[in-house]
Amino acid sequence: MDERDFKRWLDRYGEAWEARDARAAARLFTMDATYQWTPFDEPLEGREAIAEAWAAATSTQQDVRFTYQIVALEETQGVAHFHSKFQRKATGADVEIDGMLLAEFSDDGRCRRFREWWHRRGPA
Repeated sequence: MDERDFKRWLDRYGEAWEARDARAAARLFTMDATYQWTPFDEPLEGREAIAEAWAAATSTQQDVRFTYQIVALEETQGVAHFHSKFQRKATGADVEIDGMLLAEFSDDGRCRRFREWWHRRGPA
């Protein structure tokens, strides 16, 4: 994994989030990937579980915007600072998320382990 590959993966991740496309997001992960939204959540296990959780989470969002900065990169892992803004569909309330993500990749460029740490401003 080099910087160009990590950037491409993050771009696709952001595009999937902005489009609220759970299937596109899930394709970024290996079939047996783990995905952990916060340090205290049990990790989601497998691409199908990731797709289902993404579909549920993004179904309440609209006008999503995602940006990131790469912080560190090693052979199979990347760290990025990310920021997202969106509105809650039901209320139109603005929400911002600022966080860090750690992604570990397989040889085919798909993520096999994903962890986030973030804070939210706005309603849950």
